Parts: sequence; structure tokens; C-alpha cells
Amino acid sequence: MNSPKLSDRTNSGLILENRLHLERLVSAEAPTPAEVNAGSDVVSGLTQNPKSLPPKYFYDDRGSTLFEMICQLPEYYLTRTETAILQERAGEIARLTGPCEIVELGSGSSTKTRILLDACSQLEYPLHYVPIDISPSILESSAHQLLADYPSLQIHGIVSTYELALAKLAPSHLPTRMLCFLGSTLGNLNPQECDIFFSQIVGALQPGEYFLLGIDLDKSQEILEPAYDDSQGVTAAFNLNMLRHLNRKFEGNFDLTQFEHLAFYDREECQIEMHLRSKLAQTVNLRSLDLTVEFAAGETIRSEISRKFNLNTLREELSRRGLRPVQVWTDPNQWFGLMLCQLTVDSW
Repeated sequence: MNSPKLSDRTNSGLILENRLHLERLVSAEAPTPAEVNAGSDVVSGLTQNPKSLPPKYFYDDRGSTLFEMICQLPEYYLTRTETAILQERAGEIARLTGPCEIVELGSGSSTKTRILLDACSQLEYPLHYVPIDISPSILESSAHQLLADYPSLQIHGIVSTYELALAKLAPSHLPTRMLCFLGSTLGNLNPQECDIFFSQIVGALQPGEYFLLGIDLDKSQEILEPAYDDSQGVTAAFNLNMLRHLNRKFEGNFDLTQFEHLAFYDREECQIEMHLRSKLAQTVNLRSLDLTVEFAAGETIRSEISRKFNLNTLREELSRRGLRPVQVWTDPNQWFGLMLCQLTVDSW
């Protein structure tokens, strides 16, 4: 008999097999209160001037698949650079933390996590993994593949937003925990949102537990812009898919052919900006939000910022939070950083 899929059930705890527990904190069909409230940020973003949308609306199943494709593009240096750092330093990370439960925010296909699991396996540590992702299909498929490849691995997968999962994270089954936020997702948060996020991280950890953070470092415009506007148009498809997601989620009528992808580097703010630009004057309706939006020709929706960081500045900010940097690693070009922090006792 085939194992039931997570999408076939609505209960929060579904045991697929004895090494896998999948939990849903957001609903497959009916929106939860959190999802209803999430629509308010669409209303707020599309009625302000200039217009914007939160990047979390990139990530329906199609958006998650497109992002996995972006990570393989030649222009997108971020994934391969961070992966190279992990491959070189995973053993050192594992020795620094000791046996620990690995919790990953935005786990996706868990490709980079395998490097950490391999390092823990080589040290004969028990393997416990808590992937957190908003896409149930990607979380489920990657979990099954990991279980096939790691016979002793225990997985507790959580379909959820970061905020909800961090607030409801159960105590670790192992002596300590390492909460991982890999990739460059921190850059999607403005300074105020970053401040809130670090507070949530501190709240989710016990003193002595670890936070492994990936950060994209500031560099030249010539390297940055192609990473967000690739020659194959995959990033453009990913950006435009946000409108498709809104159409389905909120009964919208965005015509994707009447918008185009725009990406550029703002040197003053040290951030990439991605926009969706209206090709003509038009009106869009989101029926379930009772929202009508007017667009002028050339008007944009900012769909993402991707801030680029200075390591010393970020190290000081985390230290003030009680997240003491244990070790920082970069690549030879200083394009990307990986920072292991530990929550200090006096931060509680």
C-alpha cells in the first residue's frame, strides 16, 4: 500500500512511517486566521505608493520549483558559493556544536542540509532534522528522499511560515539544537523586519543552542544584477509567478502578459530590488480581498529586496542580541558568509 500524502489529510500530525512525522501549521484548503491576516499585507502593499508585496507570496509549489531552478543558474553565484563553504567547513561546524538537532527555515529540497547531515554521520552523531517550509509537496518529497538516503535519520517536517513555526517549536530531542537559515533570505527583510526576526530566533532557542546563518556580502553591481535577471528568464518567471499565486489565492485577475520583470542594484541602500512593472494602464481585481487596484503604465510593484551585508556590522548586531558569533567563514572572493552563533545564557 502506498503511504498517504500529506495533502490527503488536514489533521496536524500525520505519521507516514516511524521515522517521519509531518505536521501542518497552515491549512491545505481553508485559510487559517494567519492566512486570512496575510491577505491584509496584500491590501496594504497594493494600496500604498509605491506599491509592494511581501516575498513570501513567491512560494507556492510552482514558485518553490522555480527557485530551485534559479539556484542552478550560472549567474546565481549564491548557492554554489555557500555550498562550497559548507562542504569545506561542515565537519568543523559539527565538532563545534556536538550532537544536535538540525532545524532549517525554508528547507526547500534540503540539498545543502545533506552536507551537514554527512558531517554528523561521519562523527557518528544521531541524526534529527526539522525542515520547515511553506510548500507541502517539496517538504514531503525531500523528506522521503532523505529517509531513503539516511537510514538512521528522524524527520519532523513542519508546513508553516517561519514566524508560526518558530513560535511553536518543540524542545529538541538531542542535547542541543542548531537553527539554520541558509541562503540569502535574511536579505529579504528590511532592517525593522530583521530586528523582529532575530527576536524570534532568540525566542526559539535555549541558552547554549546555535544559529547558523548564511549572508550574502556586498559586492559589485556587475556580479549582483545578473544573479537576479538571468539570461534564461527563470528569475523573471519566478517573479511573475507571484501574480499567478495571488490570482489563485485571492481570486485575482492579474494578466501576467501585461507585467514584466525588473531587477536593479541600489548602491545607496546596498540592496537588489525586484519589481513587477505594468506595461500599460490597467485595473486589477482581487475578489476575495474586495480589492481593486489601478496601475499606471510603467508603474511597478516591488516584490523583493535582497540586502547585502557587511560581516563586521552584522556580527556586532547579533552579539547585542545575545547571539555570540562562534565562528565566521567566507569564500576566497569574500562573496558570501556563513556565521555560527550561540545563544548566551545572559540573554535570557
